[in-house]
Amino acid sequence: MKITSMETFLLPPRWLFLKIETDTGVVGWGEPVLEGRAASVAAVVEELSDYLIGKDPRRIEEHWTVLYRSGFYRGGGLHMSALAGIDQALWDITGKALGAPVHDLLGGRVRDRIKVYSWIGGDRPAETAAQAKDAVGRGFTAVKMNGPEELQYLDSRDKVEKVIANVAAVREAVGPDVGIGVDFHGRVHRPMARVLLDALAPYHLMFVEEPVLSEHVDGLADVLRASATPIALGERLYSRWDFKDVITSGVVDVVQPDLSHAGGITEVRKIAAMAEAYDIAVAPHCPLGPVALAACLQLDAVAYNAVIQEQSLGIHYNTSNDLLDYLADPSVFAYSGGTVAIPRGPGLGIEVNEDYVRERAAEGHRWRNPVWRHADGSFAEW
Repeated sequence: MKITSMETFLLPPRWLFLKIETDTGVVGWGEPVLEGRAASVAAVVEELSDYLIGKDPRRIEEHWTVLYRSGFYRGGGLHMSALAGIDQALWDITGKALGAPVHDLLGGRVRDRIKVYSWIGGDRPAETAAQAKDAVGRGFTAVKMNGPEELQYLDSRDKVEKVIANVAAVREAVGPDVGIGVDFHGRVHRPMARVLLDALAPYHLMFVEEPVLSEHVDGLADVLRASATPIALGERLYSRWDFKDVITSGVVDVVQPDLSHAGGITEVRKIAAMAEAYDIAVAPHCPLGPVALAACLQLDAVAYNAVIQEQSLGIHYNTSNDLLDYLADPSVFAYSGGTVAIPRGPGLGIEVNEDYVRERAAEGHRWRNPVWRHADGSFAEW
């Protein structure tokens, strides 16, 4: 079996799909995307195709090693996202060729379903209590919301009170047994992170995500270790080497590698195993499309320390298209009781509706991160 072609599709709302074809007719799909930099990732995929065309797609570990190590400059968001989508597609091809789901090729599943959460509230949290109640009514047993808006290094008490009021309203709306994740989104600097973590402790959160940017975790290590709330982060880390110091620091309780940013199934399997050795949970980051989610679920199936899966159904980014639109059979993601079933079909377990992909690729997208500013005109972390 040989790879004959690689084709990318820029798709609304902000996704990039990759189709890899072989000389046997077996096709694999991946989702190599970095939000706001999708066209750049597509260019890296095209560069990496020079090596892959003509190769046997089933030598996944070999191809991952060469595509990572053969570049004198390696790692980072663009390179690792391109490699991630390629890796997903190679696993999809291999599973389809053998008539087995990827999780069978990785040793077989340790679970049949995994808990999922629903996003509520949008970038600037609003109507969070009503949306949380609606999500619970639809069967979700956990929700995640953004915490603060813009925050300066030292900011006013009213901004803290607004975060507390939002979280308190959600807790009151859903009761004590629904999990609530609060994402600081890297918007918070060290001084205010200390204040917010203390203020939110009474609401018994499922986790606080990205309390500070990953590069600043060491400066807040003592505070994070002392937090009664589990600390989660990792969506902006791209390899086992990026995760190494975070995992060994004793600061983080939940790592959140993104299977479309952190080297794909091959690499995140290793990150999850490293985390398990330190008794740290894994909750893959995935506010993306159906191929990315399918890859995550294959990893969730075999990672004992996988605890909950992010998914983008109804997320505020999905305006023109939503998670299930690009699937030939949307029921493959069987949501029930706040969980989703692990797909059992060959490869990633999904069938992409290629005709619709090509139709929507004609529109494409140019999604960009919002640029926020503080009242004084200086740049604010989004």
